[in-house]
Amino acid sequence: MGKANYWKSEYSAAKTWMISGAVWMVIGTLAGLGSAIHLVAPDFFANIPWLEFGRIRPVHVNTVLFGFVNSMLVGVCLYILPTVLRTKLYSEAMANIAAVFYNIAIILGNSALLAGMTQGREYAEYIFPSDVLIVITFLLLIIDSIMTIVRRVEPLMYISAWYIVGAFIWTAISYFVGNVMWHPATGAERGIIDAIYMWLYGHNIFGLLVTPLAVAIGYYMFPRIVGAPLYSQLLGIIGFWTLLAFYAHIGGHHLLQAPIPTWLKTVSEIDSFAMVIPVAVVLVNWWYTARGRFHLMLSNAPGKLMLVGSIWYAIVCIQGPIQSLAWVQRITHFNNWVIGHSHIAVLGFTGFIALGGMYYVLPYVSGRKVYSEKLINTQYWLVLAGLLGFFFFLTAIGLIGGQDWDNGETVYRTVPLMKPYMVGRLASGIAIIIGAFIGLYNVIMTFLKGEPVKP
Repeated sequence: MGKANYWKSEYSAAKTWMISGAVWMVIGTLAGLGSAIHLVAPDFFANIPWLEFGRIRPVHVNTVLFGFVNSMLVGVCLYILPTVLRTKLYSEAMANIAAVFYNIAIILGNSALLAGMTQGREYAEYIFPSDVLIVITFLLLIIDSIMTIVRRVEPLMYISAWYIVGAFIWTAISYFVGNVMWHPATGAERGIIDAIYMWLYGHNIFGLLVTPLAVAIGYYMFPRIVGAPLYSQLLGIIGFWTLLAFYAHIGGHHLLQAPIPTWLKTVSEIDSFAMVIPVAVVLVNWWYTARGRFHLMLSNAPGKLMLVGSIWYAIVCIQGPIQSLAWVQRITHFNNWVIGHSHIAVLGFTGFIALGGMYYVLPYVSGRKVYSEKLINTQYWLVLAGLLGFFFFLTAIGLIGGQDWDNGETVYRTVPLMKPYMVGRLASGIAIIIGAFIGLYNVIMTFLKGEPVKP
């Protein structure tokens, strides 16, 4: 197939986005290694400005979130959407152009961060030109997905399609608002108003972007892998609307110690607990679909990734509401407990589902079997072991630091207690990095030497 035809060929956009995600997983985890080294040996990169913690850490966070997880999720969803609608994607070229804009945005944003240029807001550090490209990306995806729906053959719009289109629309709005794009020079408002904008966006980039995309993939893959119909389409729609109703308001629980309005704190805590509803709906729907057939999930490499991703989702959404309470935050806030929670949310829930979805659809978009199922299983165990390490070590550090500080202990006495756990965190990260390289190798070799799928 000629290069000119690639951009318009069926499933080419899905391939572009998924390959991008596999590449960014390697780069993002390597940046995470740099951050982890700083926390064990702060002077290791002394006199190398572009590798200082304040620069390499946001590169790690943004690359893993936007580059790895979101790219891979979008790629899988660009296969799922036309499949469940029984209609070709409206424009493969448009989705490919969106991928180009998106990757340029990440490259530009990361380069600026390494050079010391940042908007200085969590998950919103990228400079204004990157913000513009990312919003354009999602506008293109909105047009492409809606036009695919309009032209669909299948009269029933399966729940996966709801979540995919919803994620694109919600993100275009929340990214623009959260990055305060009407102030391009600073990307911020003034005072406490900026903190409210920030955490409206900071939580919604998880809850209204990567979460619905991951849920869309789960709704497609659980029935396919176990060979059973979805337990309930109606439950899926209830979960869709309750996710939007409750999640959009919970960012304020990051600001319970700040002078934001009391009513906003109350709403954020109530809605944090109300999130049990959409999460329970999703998990009940998935697990009831697979009931009596869980052995099919465990005996299938992508299925195993999906199942473990769903378990991490349950853990994340038990932990999240509890730590939104003010009396719990006395111990858990402003320390590594929250970092551990973020890792199991991004890598555990959405990351595992992104990997499982990619490996499942790869043969369909490439026309070749995955190069090595053994390598998938190796990557699975490495990433799982590394993530379990993160969860243990970061939770322990958070509880040690939080308890000591709550009892009035000084920072300089507490920090030395954390070093062994930071070393364990570093070792856990190395396992994940090896897994990322194995995954990229497996994807590349699938396209180059994978056994052709029989028609």
